[in-house]
Amino acid sequence: MNSSSVTPPMIDTDHREKTSAGDEISSTERHPKPKGGWNAAIFVIFVEMTERFAFYGLAANLITYLTNNLGEPTATAAKNVNTWVGVSSIFPLVGAFIADSYLGRFKTILLSSIVFFLGMVLLSLSVSVVPMEYRRAVFYTALYILAVGEGGHKPCVQTFAADQFDDDKAVKSSFFNWWYLGIVFGASSAVLVVIYLQDHVSWTVGFGVLAGALAAALVMFLMGIKRYRKQSPTGSPFTSMLQVFVAAARKWRVTETPSGHGICYQDQDCRGQCRSRTLVRTNQLRCLDKAMIIDDNDVSTKTRNPWRLCPLNQVEEVKLVLRLIPIWLGCLMYCAVIVLVHTFFIKQGSTMIRSIGPHFQVPPAAMQSLIGFTILITVPIYDRIFIPMARKVTGGITILQRIGVGLFLSVLMMVIAAIVEAKRVSAAKEHGLIDTPKATVPMSVWWLLPQYMICGIADVFTIVGLQELFYDQVPEVMRSIGAAAYISVVGIGSFVNTAIITVVQLISARHGKPWLGNNLNQAHLDYFYWVLAGLSAVNLCVYVLMARCFVYKRVGGDDMKEEGKGLSLNSYLDEQI
Repeated sequence: MNSSSVTPPMIDTDHREKTSAGDEISSTERHPKPKGGWNAAIFVIFVEMTERFAFYGLAANLITYLTNNLGEPTATAAKNVNTWVGVSSIFPLVGAFIADSYLGRFKTILLSSIVFFLGMVLLSLSVSVVPMEYRRAVFYTALYILAVGEGGHKPCVQTFAADQFDDDKAVKSSFFNWWYLGIVFGASSAVLVVIYLQDHVSWTVGFGVLAGALAAALVMFLMGIKRYRKQSPTGSPFTSMLQVFVAAARKWRVTETPSGHGICYQDQDCRGQCRSRTLVRTNQLRCLDKAMIIDDNDVSTKTRNPWRLCPLNQVEEVKLVLRLIPIWLGCLMYCAVIVLVHTFFIKQGSTMIRSIGPHFQVPPAAMQSLIGFTILITVPIYDRIFIPMARKVTGGITILQRIGVGLFLSVLMMVIAAIVEAKRVSAAKEHGLIDTPKATVPMSVWWLLPQYMICGIADVFTIVGLQELFYDQVPEVMRSIGAAAYISVVGIGSFVNTAIITVVQLISARHGKPWLGNNLNQAHLDYFYWVLAGLSAVNLCVYVLMARCFVYKRVGGDDMKEEGKGLSLNSYLDEQI
């Protein structure tokens, strides 16, 4: 029977072959079952779904625990949340480097999953059995153990799951559909269920559920150990980059002339003979081109010195990385705004009417589930309506244009958030609630719906665009590090938000009361939102200038008109984490 590439093959145990000695050999013994495929990927999908469940079950409501249980001021708690999210998003750079250079993805995922589980166990103990005088120290220790676990897990798990399949677009498309659904299910379940347990039962039960889920995920991952395809580490890509810089520096006086020996096109042929090449030579960063110029010393040597002469592809790969840096910097402000959904957006919602019926109140952190629902609605609209219309009008939308639309939406989000917050404070004044911070302001929490929905739509443009950019425009050997670089944008953006909070508090305190006090009814959170809106607008203008100078990666024979076009629905699912 023919086996499907999606359905596991069926083995006919009734048909056996005989050796010359008369011994029977089953078909499974003669043709062992291949590794990879759905039989392996399903285990990795479960692990990622559970890890997202645990991460969002903690991050989505962390500011509530810091302010209500540890007694931290709102501004301090917001900065601590931003710092933790930032560190959790920077560690993947280290994890990706270790996975690609030394351990491989499987070992990195396994070790990071164990670390993540131990961190969650310690977190559960810190809110239950640990004495109060040590609780804060143990709690933060557990948080940063979790950040270390995130560092190894995030950049490797999706790539490892994709490694289980051959280059069959139909099968991979089906896989990424299930992958994305698993992520959405895990994150949404945490926001809706775990946060309810934390707010209405106990933090011990809430964190205990997360620890139990991680234990089950670790067991499930180990159950599939014999089915996985495991890729060996390829070595450090940073060595290759460093060779280009050193070679260019050593030849800083060398110039390329028509009468010279030419340039090195490929590693196997560095004496001026032009062979087929992959990347097209670009005119940007011409100073690095000196690394591939062949001079008399190179010709006189029998073997190429990689620290003195580099092939064209190697030089162009370094240019690819350097061209991404301005775009990376231009997206930091966007991430500095988006992290508000974990901090001040939640504190806003906690002061408003959250009742649904006579007996149920929506946990303020559960409003974050609106972002996920908005993404699920927006992606098909983007793929089936927006992209076809854009192709008819302008021929399509580039990756950088897609990111820019999200940056613009982030400005709009902050403007709306500032207006809504001003209305909330006005309602508090009208009802005499300025001096009672714990009182419920007579204003529905659903006034926050627009800013959450715009945040979800902006993610479809900017976050997914960044994923595509850092996957498509980095060298193939650096794609794990490219994914980590994209994740680090969120981390550094969190630190930028923390820095802005610090500066705003210092300046506002000198001219009266701090804008971000514990009593939101007396604070000026709306002023803070206007500052972020202004900074985001300036950042958008700078981004547009940088994007106009960006040169997309070109492969020999490619049509430039197809470079940089946006992802389809299946590609969007491919790039989700």
